[in-house]
Amino acid sequence: MEFFEVRGGKPLQGTVAIHSAKNAVLPIMAASILADGQVTIMDCPRIADADNMLDIVRTLGCRAERVGENAVIDTAGMQDWVMPEALAKKLRSSIFMMGPILGRFRKATVTHPGGCEIGLRPINLHLNGLRAMGVTFHEEGGLIHCDGSGMRGGEIHFDYPSVGATENVMMAAVLTPGTTWIHNAAREPEIVDLQRFMNAMGAKVSGAGTHSIHIEGVQKLRGVNYRPIPDRIVAGTLLAAAAITGGEITLDNAHAGDLVAVISKLRDMGCEIRHGLTNINLRAPKRLRSFGQLQTLPYPGFPTDMQVQMLALSIKAMGTTVITENVFENRFAHAGDFNRMGADIVLHDRTAVIRGVEKLHGASVVARDLRGGAGLVLAGLAAEGTTIVERVDLIDRGYAALEQMLASLGADIRRLCDTA
Repeated sequence: MEFFEVRGGKPLQGTVAIHSAKNAVLPIMAASILADGQVTIMDCPRIADADNMLDIVRTLGCRAERVGENAVIDTAGMQDWVMPEALAKKLRSSIFMMGPILGRFRKATVTHPGGCEIGLRPINLHLNGLRAMGVTFHEEGGLIHCDGSGMRGGEIHFDYPSVGATENVMMAAVLTPGTTWIHNAAREPEIVDLQRFMNAMGAKVSGAGTHSIHIEGVQKLRGVNYRPIPDRIVAGTLLAAAAITGGEITLDNAHAGDLVAVISKLRDMGCEIRHGLTNINLRAPKRLRSFGQLQTLPYPGFPTDMQVQMLALSIKAMGTTVITENVFENRFAHAGDFNRMGADIVLHDRTAVIRGVEKLHGASVVARDLRGGAGLVLAGLAAEGTTIVERVDLIDRGYAALEQMLASLGADIRRLCDTA
């Protein structure tokens, strides 16, 4: 089992480029199976979730492979609509395959998806959205059998602006006759990127980034070469790493406009931030100050995927910070690990109260999910002594060699293997 060994106390300095966004690449991979022809996804990050999605697409009969820094998907041999259960349970985003498989074959067999244990994340919104388009479902033996023989354009209103459900319905609708409206749609930048990708293939989608998305079904989509947007969560994590170490870094291939909520909190903590169209520079003070309060909310609110990183910053900040998690109920699973490093965190249901301390000390901690693991690495960068972060396989789900990115900025971090 691999782990990170982190020796703290070194301010990060330098420049690093941000890879394409995990949360954009995965639905784009899923939507690729709608094309008649070859899709090339440029700058496809070498993360575990992308590799698992390529495996899923491959088992459906597509040619799916990495060619240099790109991923190539060719649907010429695709003939299967049954999702591989073992692979689906590795990856929460496997649920994205339901919409495009239905769009292509008008039938699908899928399983409940896996992924990080950060909350219940039921798929009822996905199913309800597809029902409004005429899809019927029945469950048997843990599998969900989907019948889309009566699929048509429909009008969907989500009770909650779910990113995955919005994307699933978008992908199901582009090859479905008629007009589909999605109301109370998720507004994340990755939704806009999916629209941009499918329109490049010949789809007719508009409104992404607003509360209502309009889709006119077309008969055919073509292959395309496409570069997804940069990963705003990776960018935010690296900015937080510089902030917690008192460093100064510049991010290339980073969009500040997708990080407004995060940048605002970092400025509240005393960081100086400048940015251009595709770069962000952060200079941190010697010691951060508390930003007061934070609540996670759907975009454009504060992203839940950056909550634990901001909690890590709050541990050493001057003053008291209150963080409320409104999206996933298990996002504070790492509080005990942070406290083991000397933090002062008290939990009350979905709220964490953090009293800043002057020093953290290294400890042996365990990642329990993707973002929580990244938060533990940040704490290790600021701690005295050595921190061991186990279960780096979870971190690898969303960060392409996080230790290499941090080491390029001067961090003392190594990936090691426990041979015991």
